[in-house]
Order: sequence, then C-alpha cells, then structure tokens
Amino acid sequence: MTLPGPATCRILEAIWPAYSAEQLFGPPPQDDPQAPANDLEMRVRMTAEDALEGADATASASLSDNTIDELRDQVTALARGYHLMPPVQAYEAGDRLRLLVERQRDRTQVPVQQQELMILNGQTVALLSVAAFDLGYFPSARSFARTAAVFGEATRFTPLQAYADGTLAYIAYHTGNATEAITKVTRALSYGGLGDMAHRRLQAIKARAHAHLGDVVSARQAIQLSTEVVQGRRDDLHDTVAGEFAFSLERLAMSTSTTALLVGDAGQAEADARRALELVGRRPQEEQSTHVRASAAADLAHARLLADDVDGAAEAMELVWAVPADERKTGIVVRTARIGQHLTRPEYHGAQVPTTLREQIEDYNRVSPPHRIGPHVGLLAIEG
Repeated sequence: MTLPGPATCRILEAIWPAYSAEQLFGPPPQDDPQAPANDLEMRVRMTAEDALEGADATASASLSDNTIDELRDQVTALARGYHLMPPVQAYEAGDRLRLLVERQRDRTQVPVQQQELMILNGQTVALLSVAAFDLGYFPSARSFARTAAVFGEATRFTPLQAYADGTLAYIAYHTGNATEAITKVTRALSYGGLGDMAHRRLQAIKARAHAHLGDVVSARQAIQLSTEVVQGRRDDLHDTVAGEFAFSLERLAMSTSTTALLVGDAGQAEADARRALELVGRRPQEEQSTHVRASAAADLAHARLLADDVDGAAEAMELVWAVPADERKTGIVVRTARIGQHLTRPEYHGAQVPTTLREQIEDYNRVSPPHRIGPHVGLLAIEG
C-alpha cells in the first residue's frame, strides 16, 4: 500500500480524526459488526413504514361497523314505518337512504362490508318499488323490483330475491299479465331459506294471480296453503326487518277477501274482510295500517253490493272516506274504482244511494296520488 505525502495524510487525518492514514487507504475490515446492525435497522424501519402505509390504505378502504349498523337501523326504520307514511314521503325517504347506502359502498373494499351494503341497498330499492307501485308508476316499480332481485341474487340473499319476485308478480297481474305473475311467484316459492311469512305472502299473491285467470280451484288451493304455513321458519327479511317486508294476518285476510271477490264468492269475501278489520283493530294505534283498513273496508262494501246490500256497502265505505288524500294508494284506488264500475249497472240507474256512492268514489280517486301525480293511463287500463 502506498500512502500519499505526509502533508496530505495529515489533512486527511484531521478531516477523519477517528482513522489513521493507513486505515483510510487500507482494505476494508474483514469483520465490521456495526455495518450489519445498521443495515438490519434500516430494513426493519422500512418494513414498518411499508406496513403502516398498507394499514392506512386498508383503513381508508373500509367502514366502521357502526356506520353499517346505523344504515341497517335506518332501513329497518323505513320498512317498519312505511305504513304510517304517505307514498310520496316514503318514496323520498327511500331515495335519500338509497343514495346514502351507495355512497358508503364506494368507501369500502372489504368483501363482508360490500355484501352487507348490497343487501341494504337491495332492501331500500325493494321499498322504492312498493312506493312507486303505490303511486301508480308501474314501469318504475317493475324496474326497482328487478334491481332488488339482482341484489338478492348477487348476495345469495334469497329472502330478498323472493320478495322482489313476489312484487314483480303482483305488478304483473295488476297490469294484465296474470300468467307472468304465476311464473314469477312460482319461481319465488322455489327459493330456499324462506320463512313461513314469506311463503304466506307468496301464496296469497299466487292465489290472486290464479283468480285473475279465472282458475278458481288453483286460487282456493293457494289460499289454503297461505293459511296452513305454520312450520316455525323465519328469515332475516320478512321476520327480522319485518314492517313492509312482513305479511301480517290482517294483510292476508284483506288479500284473501280481494281474491274471493275476483272469483265471485261474496260470502267468503265479506268474512275475510271482516276478519281483516277485526285484526287491524286489535293492534296498537301506531301499528294499525290505514291502507289495510281501507282496502278491507272497500272489499267489504263490494261484497255487500254483490249481495244487493247497498246500504251496508255505504256504511262500510265510511272507513274508506276517512283516508287522507295523500295516503290513497293504488290498492285503494283500484278497489274503489271496481266498486264504481259495479255501480254503473242498469239496476242502479236512478237510485239515490248508488248514484251518490259512485260520485263520491270519482271525487275520492280524483285527488289520490295515483291520479293526481301518477301516470293515469296505467290506472285506466286497470279500472277499465
């Protein structure tokens, strides 16, 4: 090893006082215990920083469980409070909730959270389908129901699929496609994981569809099946969320009454309508459905007309007149319109009570949401 001149060596040693010139110009030490330690420390620090960055990225792509719990509570509250809301208010509340759920979906990449939010989104859209139907917007109601079915299929949440298909079925027979309704509801009944209440609802819808087709035997069979479902099965939509997703016994009795009217059984229609009114009256005031009460009362009035009891029909209609204008949903409008049609028969011409009833029905429906803000053309097809 050749060193530089003495002056250069002194300058270098002054700059690096910890080393001699020989060390500075000599080969690196064979064993430098400090170097590996420094290298390991750097690697550990860099790994820790990378791990922290990864954790930050994961955290920013997930939601607090509390956020999802709050959304779940809001969907449940909307479903359980639906019967207390005018359909316009229910629709607006559902649409706000749908947008909120969708915004949260964009904030998480956690599969479990994505699954839960898709189910909540599907439930909200299913409620929007009901609200759109109640307003008379049948094409939009159908689109919402199909969207809910897609969410149910994507998440393998069969109760949501079944509910959506059931909704598609009753939209179908209300728009003159009873055969399609049978297909939809039969498919819905084939899904696994459904509770008794889900089966009750679907069989009631199936009974009505058969009645629209004039198949009295099949309609009665479906009615029988709807009342015999007592196996104690439950599901997370119709029973746990419940509310609008449920299908209470008074709702079943109301639906059965309408089916009986379609097949011309006035006696059974009156009995079922009376039972629906009795069951509604047993509930606490805040749980009573104005729509179910008025629909059952309209069916009772219609059944009495079929039995030539005009005064009894007028008495039953008092419960119908009590419904505020903004709460008159499609179901009530259709039922009262059919009574109005019945009152146009020749035997009622010139009679005071039938004429007054018919005029009251026209005035009643004219200010209902389906006539006032909905697509009246669709209702004309049903009422015609």
